[in-house]
Amino acid sequence: MTENRKIALVTGGNQGIGYEICRQLGAAGVHVLVGARDPARGAEAARKLAAAGADAASIRMDVTDPGEVAKAAESVAQRYGRLDILVNNAGVLLPEDRPSGSGAELVRQVYETNVFGVVRVTKAMLPLLRKSTGGRIVNMSSSLASLQLHGDPSFELGAFLMLGYNSSKTAVNALTVMWAKELAESGIKVNAADPGYCATAMTGYASPRTPAEGARAPVRLALLPDDGPSGGFFGEDGPIPW
Repeated sequence: MTENRKIALVTGGNQGIGYEICRQLGAAGVHVLVGARDPARGAEAARKLAAAGADAASIRMDVTDPGEVAKAAESVAQRYGRLDILVNNAGVLLPEDRPSGSGAELVRQVYETNVFGVVRVTKAMLPLLRKSTGGRIVNMSSSLASLQLHGDPSFELGAFLMLGYNSSKTAVNALTVMWAKELAESGIKVNAADPGYCATAMTGYASPRTPAEGARAPVRLALLPDDGPSGGFFGEDGPIPW
């Protein structure tokens, strides 16, 4: 029964790291809502999770569509009455996104999903998170967002210069800090997670690090105890510099 389980919504939860977040949360006894733009792919992911023993359902959500986000919030409210965990995982990376070649339209396209989508979904779900006894918001970021790391010549990912993507994740970090400060008295904890450079469709499967490994940091933040941190930026091994 979902009344006795935490309820989590993971945007972009039908593949890659998002799917692994769903799987690991499901293994921890959380009822998982797989947010997906494509209803068929979302339903298939939920079926796979259920076959593996998770308590899962799918929910249609294109984070760039205000109408779909509003309908998703209404659906969660009607079915469950609350939301305990929101993982803002949906994101895009465009191959032509380079500092000297990215125009305003390309950057706007990236921000529409990576920044405005996070704002849109969080605003819609916040009333439901306030009804939880211990709400958690996890915003998927990246070490590529870190201005301090980019200022270090030894940064191992320093050659990945993507104007829209990197700056969008820096913006997500800023959102995380502000939401955490505003919601501090509510018990809702808000943190940013770096999954690391993982083998996913977004990266062309070019890394030995698996999506399962990438899901560890966001899952830990999604399941933080009441004395856990808020307003931080964390990878699997601990805090990451801003």
